[in-house]
Amino acid sequence: MMTVSEWQQQGQFESINGQRIFTRQGGDKSAPALLLIHGYPSASWDWESMWEALTEHYYVITLDMLGFGLSDKPKNAQYLISEQADIFEAFLRQLGVDNYHILAHDYGDTVAQELLARQVDVSCDLHIASVCFLNGGLFPETHEPILIQRLLLSPLGFLVSKLFTKPKFASNLQRIFGPKTPPTSEVIDALWQLLTHNDGVGVLHRLINYIPQRRQYRERWVGAIINSRVPVKLIDGAKDPISGQHMVNRYRELIPNPDVTVMSELGHYPQIEDSNAISEAYLKFRRSTDCTIPKQYKRF
Repeated sequence: MMTVSEWQQQGQFESINGQRIFTRQGGDKSAPALLLIHGYPSASWDWESMWEALTEHYYVITLDMLGFGLSDKPKNAQYLISEQADIFEAFLRQLGVDNYHILAHDYGDTVAQELLARQVDVSCDLHIASVCFLNGGLFPETHEPILIQRLLLSPLGFLVSKLFTKPKFASNLQRIFGPKTPPTSEVIDALWQLLTHNDGVGVLHRLINYIPQRRQYRERWVGAIINSRVPVKLIDGAKDPISGQHMVNRYRELIPNPDVTVMSELGHYPQIEDSNAISEAYLKFRRSTDCTIPKQYKRF
């Protein structure tokens, strides 16, 4: 497993939309571009176990979103999903990438939904060729926040964030990982290090605002999946109490011709719990869909 320090050494900081953002790229730049979007409250390091497998096939691009990981964590930012999407689009433009695929998790699913909504609206010059979601609150009506999330959303959220400790963090991770794939001490250490960098705990109550945003923009973000003209895939750890089997069931109810792979023994962080299985499922999805992508979205 790569340490946070090793991950940082292989990335770079960029000024994007006036913020200092940690970014990472890998693979052949002539290969199809794949954007990885991490979840809450972690960072791009979440993808470290899949990095080698993905960079063998794709030009892989990722970053720590504003308020997360090694990036800036301004105390008074609104942390709007739309602003996170703006940062990704600005970075893609800096790299000269105008056609790309998305693999997203958790909070990143919501950012991916916003990016996809912009394509459905034909309001963006960048083109998404496919989207794959891992566990996340795609539908606010099925999202089951754990206690710490509910407390952070309360009027006392600012105080709760100040009192958040590593043992509490570890306990929460234990609850949302699969019972057969619990987080190792190394994973807990890395995620805690990323969370506390630049006093990230101090903005947790602001970052959690993504949950009410999901309710506010439900029609736009759910509609983006329903009305997508490009392949969309869900890979989901069923043991996740936040967005597990119950979310899969709702996905199958709402999404036309749903393409779903259920990981029956995994929890909320499938890419960490069994990176090989998730890499295999994702590559299988791409092999099955690359030949069906509309010409206007093809990069190769």
